[in-house]
Amino acid sequence: MDLPSLALILRSAALSSILDERKDSEQKLNQLQHTPQHLVRLLQIAVDGNCDMAVRQIASIQFKNFIAKHWSPEDGEQQRILPSDKELVRDNILVCVTQVPTLLRSQLGECLKTIIYADYPEQWPRLLDWVKYNLQSQQIYGALFVLRILSRKYEFKSDEERTPVSRIVEETFPQLLTIFNGLIQIANPTLEIAEFMKLICKIFWSSIYLELPRQLFDLNAFNAWMVLFLSVSERPVPVEGQPMDPELRKSWGWWKVKKWTVHILNRLYSRFGDPKLQSPENKPFAQMFQKNYAGRILEGHLNFLNTIRVGGYLPDRVTNLLLQYLSNSISKNSMYNLLLPRLDVLLFEIIFPLLCFNDNDQKLWEEDPHEYVRKGYNIIEDLYSPRTASMDFVNELVRKRGKDNLPKFVQFVVGIFRSYDEAPAELKPYRQKDGAMLAVGALCDKLKQTEPYKSELERMLVQHIFPEFNSPVGHLRAKAAWVAGQYAHVNFSDQNNFRKALHSVVSGLRDPDLPVRVDSVFALRSFVEACKDLNEIRPILPQLLDEFFKLMNEVENEDLVFTLETIVDKFGEEMAPFAFGLCQNLAAAFWRCLNTSEASDDSDDMGALAAVGCLRAISTILESVSSLPQLFVEIEPTILPIMQKMLTTDGQEVFEEVLEIASYMTFYSPSISLNIWSLWPLMVEALVDWAIDFFPNILVPMDNFISRGTAHFLTCKEPDYQQSLYNVLSTLMTDGNIEDSDVESAPKLIEVVFQNCKGQVDQWVEPYLRLTIDRLQRAETSYLKSLLVQVVANMLYYNPALTLGVLHNTGLASKVFDLWFQMLQQKRKSGLPANFKREHDKKVCCLGLTSLLALPGGQLPDEALQRVFRATLDLLVAYKDQLDEAAKEAEVDYEAEMNGLESDDDDDGSDGEMGMDDTEDGDEAESKKLHKLAAQAKAFRYDDEDEDDSDDDFSDDDEFQSPIDEVDAFVFFADAIKVMQASDGQRFHNLNQSLEFTYQAIANGILQHAELRRVEIEKEKQKKAAEAASTPAPTL
Repeated sequence: MDLPSLALILRSAALSSILDERKDSEQKLNQLQHTPQHLVRLLQIAVDGNCDMAVRQIASIQFKNFIAKHWSPEDGEQQRILPSDKELVRDNILVCVTQVPTLLRSQLGECLKTIIYADYPEQWPRLLDWVKYNLQSQQIYGALFVLRILSRKYEFKSDEERTPVSRIVEETFPQLLTIFNGLIQIANPTLEIAEFMKLICKIFWSSIYLELPRQLFDLNAFNAWMVLFLSVSERPVPVEGQPMDPELRKSWGWWKVKKWTVHILNRLYSRFGDPKLQSPENKPFAQMFQKNYAGRILEGHLNFLNTIRVGGYLPDRVTNLLLQYLSNSISKNSMYNLLLPRLDVLLFEIIFPLLCFNDNDQKLWEEDPHEYVRKGYNIIEDLYSPRTASMDFVNELVRKRGKDNLPKFVQFVVGIFRSYDEAPAELKPYRQKDGAMLAVGALCDKLKQTEPYKSELERMLVQHIFPEFNSPVGHLRAKAAWVAGQYAHVNFSDQNNFRKALHSVVSGLRDPDLPVRVDSVFALRSFVEACKDLNEIRPILPQLLDEFFKLMNEVENEDLVFTLETIVDKFGEEMAPFAFGLCQNLAAAFWRCLNTSEASDDSDDMGALAAVGCLRAISTILESVSSLPQLFVEIEPTILPIMQKMLTTDGQEVFEEVLEIASYMTFYSPSISLNIWSLWPLMVEALVDWAIDFFPNILVPMDNFISRGTAHFLTCKEPDYQQSLYNVLSTLMTDGNIEDSDVESAPKLIEVVFQNCKGQVDQWVEPYLRLTIDRLQRAETSYLKSLLVQVVANMLYYNPALTLGVLHNTGLASKVFDLWFQMLQQKRKSGLPANFKREHDKKVCCLGLTSLLALPGGQLPDEALQRVFRATLDLLVAYKDQLDEAAKEAEVDYEAEMNGLESDDDDDGSDGEMGMDDTEDGDEAESKKLHKLAAQAKAFRYDDEDEDDSDDDFSDDDEFQSPIDEVDAFVFFADAIKVMQASDGQRFHNLNQSLEFTYQAIANGILQHAELRRVEIEKEKQKKAAEAASTPAPTL
């Protein structure tokens, strides 16, 4: 198709007011996109100055989208662009980038980035030659634009991936230096010159971000660059032409050049200029940098910051970077000595004013309180904020040089407090008081640990902070709440002071100013955590939650949800009356946050974070009311739509949180409803398509579906859950590209089926057994091998005759048992088993092998019987030893806990050495213990590569539930022996005669232990029955 015809189709697709015309044009474009040279024609239209700009723009967007999607297809995808077309695009796009207006250049720049990242250097070796040539011609800007993209490809690469950087620097940096030097000499430079200089700075930044190229270790070359950077850094920014609009001003070209120059100097200092952080070969360079440049940069930065003191303008990001450099200098003696003469001016006349509430804050507070809140709780904003950098500087100063500076700074803050108290209302320095309160809050960790300040904290709070809860000025009420929250955990000698602060924070939830309400919620979290007597909060809990949800309707903020989680966690089952309302409100908040997030292009989207928080809070509520199953029935209609939507590709960002909710709903509900069963196909589809990384998370609700909805799983045919499960497990287990670690949950799910459906899934024994053996032959990790062997054991326990028959039919029975027995004998250095480490693993193997003992001789020859019998005895001994060890550890833990409780009774309630309260209420102590146990469980989960000699064989059996929990392995063994004796006494006699004396003794010992276990089991049953009869059912 010729260019004019294509241009007409593009115009119609973009601008036609007739829907059918637009659709027809879009269809034609879709048909054309894979035709030869279509990409090149789109590029030609995009750069054609005679074309209408709207048509050029739609051509550039079509070009960009197709390049992004098809230039570098994923493995296995069809190549959509002909090699000849790629060559034509590469040959033309470089020139085109320099010819188009800025609006189109950004589109083509994205295309160029995609192509360079995919093709350089292998498919595009001439690219660097083009850049080098054009740096010497009239196309300098185009060359710099391309070189910036090329250098950025390697910004975060290290080691051998950075190899091309050396050639880029070698070929282009001498020319860049010459160009940069020439630009600096221009007397009245234009904004275009600033753009050139900014690009050179960004190229340099990307090239040195992780490693300094070897060419820059040449001191002459490095010095030449430093002269230029220091010159740009120290010269004032032109006054003429600066925009008046604050947003435009901070993005003005010359301020961008200043920002990137300071950025580079900071990076050189922090990454390469500290001798202590360098390898021996790079240490001389760092020493040279310290000696020749670090001090001069510091001096220049201090002079630059003085602009603030005299009322001049500095962009926030530049101020932030300057203060970062000063913070990094504090710990180094030579740099601190240079800083010292100007420290007081810096601290009290530059840093402190940056801490104070200012005109911009006031404008935002009044005109857009939601944006004020967003900026205050946004991590990305913190990275660029002068206020955050000022707080960091003060913290670093009192941490590293506290002896000289903490008393001085505290005295200054106290002076502000006094001036404020003494001034009449109309002259009170409200903004300075705000800055002083911010400083007190920021220094809380240091002040809580340091005498004499920690002894005075309560008095300081009561005298100077708490009164501001009633301030006529909104930002002081907000700051009072925030500071109170920072100090909520101090040990108040007068609990009335804690109580008053708590009630003031709660009152702040009803403040007329939104930022006060949000800071109050943030502070409330700390007070709830610190509260020793929940009766302080219990009476006001309903009103508190009402205010809380009013605020959630106004603001999307992750910290609000954190506070709610803390309240739910603290009150546990007491939240039951509110659980339904909480879930409804959280679900509504989730949908609002999701809609906001989908409408936003921000990478730091607060709506997305708040949405995740809502789901996490719902999980916390479900956990807290787990003993009230009827509540789950009431809550289900509210949260089911969330699960149905977010278990698809729409929910990839929150998939783990949604699966946790699904796990609670399938486990704690009285029964699994048909609506909840609708989640099964979604999980299966996700697992096959994209969610393999979440297989362990998907395992939990799928286990619940099978174990708690067994009848439905077995009888339902539309959909056929049994076939669906086999299909997905077969797909995953036979895929040679899926790592062993990613498929570990598959054998666990097979185990769930055969343990829960005993006698009801005979037709699946052969398919699953063949699938298991196939993967076992290819498995590499010992953990996956153990899990797959356990599938065989489970099937033997399910139906030994059927399973053994299938094994013989495969011709691999001997091979499987040989591997099994070999794995049973493997030991770690400590002498403990290398495989089947958990109690559950050993028990499954015991039940599987024991099930073989009662088979008739025709199915299990005598030689095989002897081998199985010995292996079973060894396993039962190891299993008993592990049970005994676990019982001992539990007894030790219980005694330690009892001793701890006894010693708590004698506690004098005095403060800890560091001013922290050492006492904890029972709930908090229990919670900490559970968290510690959870951390232990995580730390000691099975590691296939574990070669250490530790004797710790920690297992997660306490958390593991299965139908075989009710089966005692020793009793099961004894019953199998009785069956064998009764059915074939001679065979049993022959077996007994063939055993060595040791094994005979072990067998007798296990049989005696089995009889003891029968008695114990009967007693346990009677005890449970008595307890059940005397315990009322939980009610709402």
